Amino acid sequence: MKWVLDLALAGLTIASILSFVRVLLGPTTHDRVVALDNLSTTTVGLVGVFAIRLEEPVLLNALIVIALLGFISTVAFARYLERGAHQ
Repeated sequence: MKWVLDLALAGLTIASILSFVRVLLGPTTHDRVVALDNLSTTTVGLVGVFAIRLEEPVLLNALIVIALLGFISTVAFARYLERGAHQ
């Protein structure tokens, strides 16, 4: 079972790195916002799998906070871009 969790952690880490690269290099601001949302979702997955791997349920509290902050920040960025701040 642990090798499956390690494989999931490796895949999520690669996805996080690729999302971070898109945040840095994204050609438009919209691409960066979508990549940032993907990064926060991937981070939630990483923390979840890590909590299962370490058998630490206390990490699930951090998972909830990260998920809420990711959602709120995505909505805030979308509202900001909707008003025509950047292109």
